[in-house]
Amino acid sequence: MPAWTPGFRTPYLRKLVAYALVVGLCVAIALAPMMQRWAWLFPMPGTRSGCPELGRYEGFRAHAELAHPAGLDQVALAHAQRARTEEAVADCLSATTTHWLPVYGAGAAVLVGVAAWSFDRARAKKGNRPASS
Repeated sequence: MPAWTPGFRTPYLRKLVAYALVVGLCVAIALAPMMQRWAWLFPMPGTRSGCPELGRYEGFRAHAELAHPAGLDQVALAHAQRARTEEAVADCLSATTTHWLPVYGAGAAVLVGVAAWSFDRARAKKGNRPASS
C-alpha cells in the first residue's frame, strides 16, 4: 500500500479499494462452509429454507424410480434414497452459497476498506507515515 494521501482520486484510494475487494473475497470464500451450515450467523432469506424440502422430494423420486424393479432389497432402496436426498440438499446449499457469496464478500470488503483507511489516516495524523511498499 502506498502512503496515505487525502482525496478521492489518489493512487492510495484505488489501491485500497483493490486490496479491500481481494481480502473481502478471500474472507467470503473462507467462510463459505459456515455460510452453508449456520443459518443463525449467515441468514440467506428465501433461499436456504427450500433445501430440505428438495431433499425429501428427491428421496421420494428415488423411491418411485427404484421400488418397481423386482428383487430390489429394502436396504439398497433406503441407501439410494438417502444418497439422493443428501446430494440434492448439498447441491441446493452450494447454489445458495454461490448466490449470496458476493453479498458477504462485498460486506467484508467494506469493513476491511474502512478499517484500513481509518488506521492509515490515524497513523498519518500522528506523523508516522508508512513507507511505500
